[in-house]
Amino acid sequence: MNRVCLVFGGSRGIGGAISKAFAREGDNVIILAKNPTRIDAAVQKLKDLGGGGNHSGVVCNISDEAAVETRLAQINEKYGRIDILVNSAGMNKDGLLLRTSKKEVMELMQSNLVGPMISSRVVLKQMIKQKQGCIINIGSIVGFKGNIGQTSYGASKAGLLGFTRCLAKEVASRGIRVNLIAPGFIRTDMTGGAQFLQMEHHIPMGRLVMQMRWQGQLYF
Repeated sequence: MNRVCLVFGGSRGIGGAISKAFAREGDNVIILAKNPTRIDAAVQKLKDLGGGGNHSGVVCNISDEAAVETRLAQINEKYGRIDILVNSAGMNKDGLLLRTSKKEVMELMQSNLVGPMISSRVVLKQMIKQKQGCIINIGSIVGFKGNIGQTSYGASKAGLLGFTRCLAKEVASRGIRVNLIAPGFIRTDMTGGAQFLQMEHHIPMGRLVMQMRWQGQLYF
């Protein structure tokens, strides 16, 4: 049976690369994102890969709790199971803390930390019934090491790490795995060209990862 894989933020960036990797293995990939145009384009790319899965897209903002609960309930009703949840949706707005408003802090926390907590809570109900499942949260190296001008972003990703570790212990006995991936700086839509070039000066080899590549099978 093909796995049912939900990817929040799967229309582009790291989430897009993960969606393609699942699609190549024949899984059913459901992309959840805010922009319907990007969703349609991303789903078509998955279909063009020819992996044989049943791919679709759903407009959903991970920061909207009611929308998340409704959309995931509809997906579960359609497929009857949820095997993998990837929380890759997120946002970043660099700025020194003294120049960051409370509204900006709360928006970022809602998107990067509270949203994944809500989506995880919803899918766990089905995964516990199945006695299996996997939740993958996309963190950041900034959540471990910190970075100037990214206090809110770093706090959200550090919080996501703590959430992942705690939840993994809560549900391990139910056959559910919870993991966090903490990438370094990767060229995506979120990382602008100028910022990318600036980062290269701090690396001895003068280069960064240019694109996302997956090799071998995914055992999430």
